[in-house]
Amino acid sequence: MKAQKIAAENNVQCRAYKANVTDAAQIESVLQQVVKDFGHFDILIANAGIAAHYAAEDCTPDEFSHMMNVNLNGAYYSAQAAARIFKEQGHGNIVFTASVSAILVNVPEKQAAYNASKAGLVQLAKSLAVEWVDFCRVNCISPGFIETEMLGMHSEETRAIWRQMVPARRNCEPYELKGAYVFCASNASSYMTGANLVIDGGYSLP
Repeated sequence: MKAQKIAAENNVQCRAYKANVTDAAQIESVLQQVVKDFGHFDILIANAGIAAHYAAEDCTPDEFSHMMNVNLNGAYYSAQAAARIFKEQGHGNIVFTASVSAILVNVPEKQAAYNASKAGLVQLAKSLAVEWVDFCRVNCISPGFIETEMLGMHSEETRAIWRQMVPARRNCEPYELKGAYVFCASNASSYMTGANLVIDGGYSLP
């Protein structure tokens, strides 16, 4: 319904597709369908992700695998399917949503599995940026604490601790990330590839 609303309000063609990001075949099928429907495919934003907080000694193999499958493997499968199209077209653009947790260890929560999945994503972007430089760019955006449902799962006490650790003493509103994604997806960043753009209100600086 949202796709139909966007199409009607803006007089554009807009369609919604669905795939399980842990299933490479489903992703491949969906992206190929996009090409059939629109004639080309130009930008992939790999934004699917989950967060969970397990003490490292208690995290089960299934819990660890699920974290990696969604956050890292899913991004890789999506990028791989997109790259096949981009290589044939001769151009394309990939933006991964990583996290400030890729470059630091958050406290007081325990989330080694999540941190590792996001750190892997940043390194994946760097590697693909070099390997695919002839036909696409690959960059990361690493948000800090964003006021979404994911953050809302934590207690107010924990969120208050985080706010005190951000120099601005507030968390980011989702709309404040728009400019970064538009920049990375557009030709305004035409010479940028393999970068990790950290947007955390200064949280990682002190």
